[in-house]
Amino acid sequence: MDTQNAPVRWKLIGPGLAVAATGIGAGDLIATLVAGSQYGYALLWAAVLGVVIKIFLVEGAGRWSLATGRTIFQGWQRVGRWTSVYFGPYILLWGFVYGATAMSSTALPIYTVFPQVPFIVWAILTGLIGAALVWSGRYHAFEKMIAVLVGVMFVTVVGAAVVTVPNLPEILAGLVPRIPDGGTVYTLSLAGGVGGTITLAAYGYWLKEKGWSSPRWMKVMRIDNSVAYVISGIFVVSMLIVGAELLYSAQIAITDGDEGLVELSGVLQERYGSVMRYVFLLGFWASSFSSVLGVWNGVSIMFADFWGTLRGLPEDHPGRGIGGTYYRGYILWLTFPPMLLLLLGKPVQVIIAYGVLGSLFMPFLALTLLFLLNSRHMPKRWRNGWVLNAILVVIAALFIVLGIQQLIGAITGS
Repeated sequence: MDTQNAPVRWKLIGPGLAVAATGIGAGDLIATLVAGSQYGYALLWAAVLGVVIKIFLVEGAGRWSLATGRTIFQGWQRVGRWTSVYFGPYILLWGFVYGATAMSSTALPIYTVFPQVPFIVWAILTGLIGAALVWSGRYHAFEKMIAVLVGVMFVTVVGAAVVTVPNLPEILAGLVPRIPDGGTVYTLSLAGGVGGTITLAAYGYWLKEKGWSSPRWMKVMRIDNSVAYVISGIFVVSMLIVGAELLYSAQIAITDGDEGLVELSGVLQERYGSVMRYVFLLGFWASSFSSVLGVWNGVSIMFADFWGTLRGLPEDHPGRGIGGTYYRGYILWLTFPPMLLLLLGKPVQVIIAYGVLGSLFMPFLALTLLFLLNSRHMPKRWRNGWVLNAILVVIAALFIVLGIQQLIGAITGS
């Protein structure tokens, strides 16, 4: 029986929610918060545009996987062997630096509440607990954990926006595209940077683990992806509302880094009491820890496929799959070597290399998807039409501009 014509048996919470929740971390929340604190609602349209961009990118990755039965890495191999030369160093260096960043981000709200325990202890515990929770590779258990964390984020982050009593006319005015003076970089960052990570490419792997592995799941995949990113868009808009109502109106400046969310919790306490502070810190923790679980699971699956393919192992080899040897090896890589960065600080050379490689990933993803979705490897029925091609060209151009900016910033240290 065709799944699409059968009674609904799938759950709305699926791989799309995992991608969206993983992509929206503390760094994305603070970027949106700072934009709201500096420009009010003027860049609300850019935040919404960013959500739409991610919907198209993730849909493309999912459509490739369902239509061809191949993973995104197998697709990249069809683009050229150079993709492996880029992706190999990238995934190793990215994991090394991101592991420390994610553990620190998740530990910060806990340390704020429980400063009696050293910060580094909370950070190390975060990595160990995250590794333990995804070690077995049970996708459905992982999905449920993500759903719980998203529920916590929804109540806390959206709740913080609601209590500020947002100005509806100004919100509607913020949906009209305009770039305020000096706001070009923030506009580009909101439109292209928020929620955009390597985990966008993990979507096809999560589809397979969910059991959505053929074209008959295409409609379900598109609904799953769209609903999930609408939810993530609500988070982003909520943080911009908080920034506009609490900080912009009162001309309160906060730190650009994750510490800014701790500072915001203090502002919330002053305005609405200590309970609101702890509720928001809980949301801060949930957004960070969902990224830990998503990366420790999703990027580890990608690495297993990458390494198994390089070694010429068959697709059904247990070492290449979730819960296999290479999957667990990358979990260890995400967890233990980054602890050295927590202990020693982040060496400048490593950060520069990370920034250089990272600035190239989103243009790499957009351009390779543009190629794959129009190639002979894609069944004709599921190839891009001219409208989708035009959209992907615009998205690719945006990410190229962003990538050049990030590349310059990584090299110059600005």
